[in-house]
Amino acid sequence: MPFVQIYLGKHLSQQNKKDISLAVHQSLVDIFSIPVADYFQVIHAMEPGDILYPESYFEVPHTENLLFIRITARAGRTPDMKQALYEKIASRIAAATPVSADDVIIIFVENDLEDWSFGRGIAQMVTK
Repeated sequence: MPFVQIYLGKHLSQQNKKDISLAVHQSLVDIFSIPVADYFQVIHAMEPGDILYPESYFEVPHTENLLFIRITARAGRTPDMKQALYEKIASRIAAATPVSADDVIIIFVENDLEDWSFGRGIAQMVTK
């Protein structure tokens, strides 16, 4: 179960937010083979000046459309799978919104099955 947090500027429209969210989710379905119903995301719309960044980093230019995507998921994906996911997310967002692939920063955080509870205070994915 990936949990996705997306930080973006408030100037992006509701449709842009939806398109970004769906681009991330569909990429996770396609690359990590997660179930379609495994859709847990929070979008944080930030005021101007609340997202700080350099004009360029690693020779990649950034604009006011810069967004951060933090994906928390269980450990076990290969570096190749992660790279494929990053490429798919960035290209889908660039194709569907005014955000360029240069402005998509992705942070992937891994954890274990016992680190998840889907309610009732139970770690449902831990087998006994």
